[in-house]
Amino acid sequence: MAVRDEVVAFCRLGGLPSEQDDSEDGDEAFEELERRLHAIAAPVTDEEAQLLVGCFGGDNCFGLAWTLLHLVESAPSPLVTSEPVEGSNEWRVLLWRRYRNAQAD
Repeated sequence: MAVRDEVVAFCRLGGLPSEQDDSEDGDEAFEELERRLHAIAAPVTDEEAQLLVGCFGGDNCFGLAWTLLHLVESAPSPLVTSEPVEGSNEWRVLLWRRYRNAQAD
């Protein structure tokens, strides 16, 4: 299955910026990212989830990281099924914890 244009367009923007960027350019980039992210309908494919997980930044990005997390989790297969190495992105670690917790149920 091909990756949808909406996912490609979002990923080409380079990932979620930091909440610390309060520049006008940062505001415009955030608005574009938000628009592109909300254009992606769930569920995503496993291939799309692989691309999207690389778009997490280092913080919450004003809530957009949670939207991205839920999109990644909408894929048919869990993306992170083994414990990430130390120093991994906090969102990858969170995906691992949520996967592990789901297995405990």
